[in-house]
Amino acid sequence: MKNILVLCTGNSCRSQIAEGFLRYFADGKARVYSAGIETHGVNPRAIAVMQEAGIDISGHTSNHIEEYRGVDFDFVITVCDHAKESCPFFPTNAKKFHHNFPDPAKATGDDAAVWHEFRKVRDLIRNYAAAFVAEQL
Repeated sequence: MKNILVLCTGNSCRSQIAEGFLRYFADGKARVYSAGIETHGVNPRAIAVMQEAGIDISGHTSNHIEEYRGVDFDFVITVCDHAKESCPFFPTNAKKFHHNFPDPAKATGDDAAVWHEFRKVRDLIRNYAAAFVAEQL
């Protein structure tokens, strides 16, 4: 079974959404983890927007990358430029992938505009995760 780590800055939105979709699309063919170079807690809007997509991430936790030092990852996916540039050395032979998704937590405007951004980013990540699983697993 393959091990996948999704890495972001705070492990609150993008990496949580990606973990949810990767688990869904992998359908038992991989163990999927997410972590941050910091921990900010799981964003409630990320939980809600994934619930709209039929995926429950309410039980996810915000984890620090150091928690996974002992896991032998096959794939490491960074989902923001900051994590890619700031990640401490992480000894692994994993294949590395990177896609810089916009941070929906930084969306501005009224409530409708913020929800629109969360949904847009969720859908971008869903498409990425589906393609990743189809191509790599």
